[in-house]
Amino acid sequence: MGKKRVLLILTLLALSSARIHGFAEELKGDWRHRLGVGKEKMTQLHFFFHDTLSGKNPSAVPIAEAETTAKSPTVFGKVLMADDPLTEGPEPTSKEVGRAQGVYGSAGREGLSLIMAMSFSFTEGKYNGSSFSLVSRNPALNPVRELAIVGGTGIFRLAKGYVAAKTHWFNVTSGDAIVEYNATLVHYY
Repeated sequence: MGKKRVLLILTLLALSSARIHGFAEELKGDWRHRLGVGKEKMTQLHFFFHDTLSGKNPSAVPIAEAETTAKSPTVFGKVLMADDPLTEGPEPTSKEVGRAQGVYGSAGREGLSLIMAMSFSFTEGKYNGSSFSLVSRNPALNPVRELAIVGGTGIFRLAKGYVAAKTHWFNVTSGDAIVEYNATLVHYY
């Protein structure tokens, strides 16, 4: 009985182990075809990000704030939700090519530093319906900031890369900003 019991326990352990790991599969062979991707390609995009906090129809609104935020020179602890237009040129009337949607907040106590989690979705040309996402620290007062691209959809499936962001215009009173984005993406096609 003892040997049968040990064998039964070992069998149950093996079966339960297989079930626990049954949700994953290592892709072998032609995994690129199975994922609908081909070879790596590099794409560069240039557009302007319009973040408007003021007026009757702001594109970014505060959703959370710490008790100490009002006393902070960097508005540390303030979090905003954004649905910002992306345009070809810096003028607000320039052709819209997409939207940046996500959240950002002031994460720097000593200097103005934002933490951003946003999806950049495009609505024009061959990029219509495609997007890339970034999650990155943004030291907003630096002349040029490098932000990490961590993924994408559509043409930008499995994207990686970076954005060089440069403030084109900033209103200190309202917080409104227009930021030039130069994105370099490595993705599959």
